[in-house]
Amino acid sequence: MTSESAEPTRPGIGPDASGSAGFVARQRAEPDRPGDPVAVSAVLERAKGALMALTGCSARAAHDELLRRARAGHRTLLEECRLLLAAPADPPPQPGPLPRHSPRNAPVDGSPGRVSPSPGSPDQGSPDQESPEPGSPGPASPRPGTPAPTPASPGPAVPVVSARDAGGPEDDAGVLERLGVALAGVESPEELARCLLEHLRPEVGADAVMVFARLPEGGLELIGHAGIDRTLAAQWRRVPPLAGIAALDALRTREPRWLEDIEQNAQRYLLIGDPPERWLSRAWLPVVTGDTAEVSIGVLRGRAGPFPPLVRERLRAVARLCAGRLRAFGTRPEPTARGGAAVQAVLDTLPGAAVLLSPLRTATGEIEDYVVEAASPETVDVVGRTGRELVGRRILECWPPLADETLWRGCAHTLATGEPYEGEPYGQRDLVAGSAELSTYRVRAARLDGGLVVSWVRYDPSDRQERRLADVQRLGNLGWANWNLVTDEVTWSAQAFAVLGRDPVQGPVRLADLPGLAVPEDAPVLAHALDELMEAGRRVDAPFRIRTASGVRHLRIVAEAVTDLRGAPVEVHGFLQDLTAQRRAELALVASERAMLTQHGALRAERALAGRLQHALLPLPDKPLHLAGLRVEVAYLPAQSGVQVGGDWFSAIELSDEAALLVVGDVAGHGVGAVATMAQLRFTAKGMVITGSSLTGALGRLNTLLLHSRDAHGMATLMLARYHARGRRLVWAQAGHPPPLLLRDGVARFLERPRGVLLGASAEPSFEEAECVLRPGDRLLLYTDGLVERPGEGIDSGLARLAEAAMAHDRDEPGSLEPLLTALLEGERRDDVCVLDIRVPTEREIPGVG
Repeated sequence: MTSESAEPTRPGIGPDASGSAGFVARQRAEPDRPGDPVAVSAVLERAKGALMALTGCSARAAHDELLRRARAGHRTLLEECRLLLAAPADPPPQPGPLPRHSPRNAPVDGSPGRVSPSPGSPDQGSPDQESPEPGSPGPASPRPGTPAPTPASPGPAVPVVSARDAGGPEDDAGVLERLGVALAGVESPEELARCLLEHLRPEVGADAVMVFARLPEGGLELIGHAGIDRTLAAQWRRVPPLAGIAALDALRTREPRWLEDIEQNAQRYLLIGDPPERWLSRAWLPVVTGDTAEVSIGVLRGRAGPFPPLVRERLRAVARLCAGRLRAFGTRPEPTARGGAAVQAVLDTLPGAAVLLSPLRTATGEIEDYVVEAASPETVDVVGRTGRELVGRRILECWPPLADETLWRGCAHTLATGEPYEGEPYGQRDLVAGSAELSTYRVRAARLDGGLVVSWVRYDPSDRQERRLADVQRLGNLGWANWNLVTDEVTWSAQAFAVLGRDPVQGPVRLADLPGLAVPEDAPVLAHALDELMEAGRRVDAPFRIRTASGVRHLRIVAEAVTDLRGAPVEVHGFLQDLTAQRRAELALVASERAMLTQHGALRAERALAGRLQHALLPLPDKPLHLAGLRVEVAYLPAQSGVQVGGDWFSAIELSDEAALLVVGDVAGHGVGAVATMAQLRFTAKGMVITGSSLTGALGRLNTLLLHSRDAHGMATLMLARYHARGRRLVWAQAGHPPPLLLRDGVARFLERPRGVLLGASAEPSFEEAECVLRPGDRLLLYTDGLVERPGEGIDSGLARLAEAAMAHDRDEPGSLEPLLTALLEGERRDDVCVLDIRVPTEREIPGVG
């Protein structure tokens, strides 16, 4: 923009003197309206805004300049304002050297040669000013033959605006003039935002306008918006003083922020929008007044691309134009921005503790704290501040315990949905009469215009006592009663009627009539106890029963007398308690104990029978056995848990032809049934092998025997081994049984199991035999799974533990099996254990005879 004089004029007359004089004459012909101060103020504010937009001065400087011009031109202030607003646009710029001035340093004293910088000039003073694109028009070139401009004479200069680009948008003068006229009528920042959007949409492609004001604590508050929905406005109502907020950056530096590349801007700033791609380019313009900037105006566009120099300069002018209007109705939000002043006036008259809170949100929209906007006089924080002293402070600063997650979520839910919140009671120590007293509070919250009204309800001591007494009666299922023996007045609590199953309409009964409610068997005893209470004042604690519609109730009365000076009872007070549930529980417990004793006796008898049966069927040798040149030690350890015996068993006998039969088996289950199955398998297996049956043939027949057994759960594991002294050959077969462990030359290994499935598991099983040649000094362990299995552990871990323990306790002497079992069977055993410890004598030993 340029502003210049076209030709010399008479002192006191600016450019286009005839037009201006005519305008002034017309305005003087119209009577001023002193009775309409609103209209006069509107004209004054419009003129100040226009002068600020053109010169970059502050509102106070614009006002002083208007007064100076009015005095210099012998006009009234109103006439000067109207003359300024009616100034026509400049003609196109003329050639010749022009003095340069930045908008902030442009003279405001009406001196000749006053100009405004043209777009793209190097003295703009903005660090982020874009250079003109290649091919775009630069500064106007002097045209040949055009005379140089003549300096204007001193006098009130009339600011005029020149056209920017040929064929471009409308000149700034027209845009700013219409905007200045429109802004004169706005009465709030919200109306200002709508007015800006209406005028900037066709001029710069604006799709939304947001107006933020700086808060005293350093954050921002949205005081006006247009083109965005209410939800987004509520999310950005308060902005904490965080890094990465473009509006805050503009206020800190007092320079615009041009956000023209959304991908790059998203890495530096937190962009407004849901999603942010809704606006692909944005401009944040600080409204500078003097040396401060308290308001930031955001212009958001849906289209991408940079803001051209012309648009940038126009937006700067718009921000300067808004400064005067914002100053007229105030921009900085007070601590009671959400109706806090009115709420504070109400709270000042109310008893109790209550506050009005405004939420403080993080950059992601989450509530990080609340600010106290208003507080009642009885509201006290943890350090003793009260009432209005709390206004402007954060809630967690005043009451740190309120960071409880339940309360925090409840307040956030109320703020989001509008549903009132009432928290659970909590205790807090208050200073009462110089001493700390534990008080009980309940917090309630309700939404009010984007904030929260939070109140604390304190339970009065008398109310607490009443509630405690009611709770005691309810929890103890008892009710208090009072009988006045002088006036016959009777008072019962509501719970006393419930205990006696009596309708309160019927009223309480006299103390002497109370035995009439008891069953006939208990009435005489109760009457005697009450007579002693009323005559001798002896305390009574007596049980009795009553009949109700729900059945017999077991009650208890505990009462004592209040006596006069002579010791005569005059009043009785006490309580009635319902012990029906307790008596029923006691009776049920007695019956359960009797049933347990009966069951325990039966189980003990069964265990004794099973033990005797097992001992008769499976006698244990008291010394090592010598079979076909082998030394065999036997160990059988019953389970320590439970009262039943298991079905683990063994068999070790010598056969003809210098051979021996070695068997270890385990029947599923416990008790007499398991012992019977064990005996059946033990004797059948021995008989079949002795009569010449092969090992696999014996296993097949035993499987058939279990399948046809009456025991539906009859299953067993079994290992059969035949040892031939000649050649020291061990031939063995198994049915789902753990493999034997062979210790030779200090190394332990498990024999590879031949094929064989659990007995009783399949109608067509397949069994195979395996053979192992033993050597002098070998040790062979046959065992049941109780030796290696532990709850929650795999069988491989148990086998590895057995091999390790066997090597650690490998001593070739009688009784060496006991240390091995002690090391393996620590703690309580849940299953029976049966072990055959087989030793092959060395060459120096003489084999025994079995």
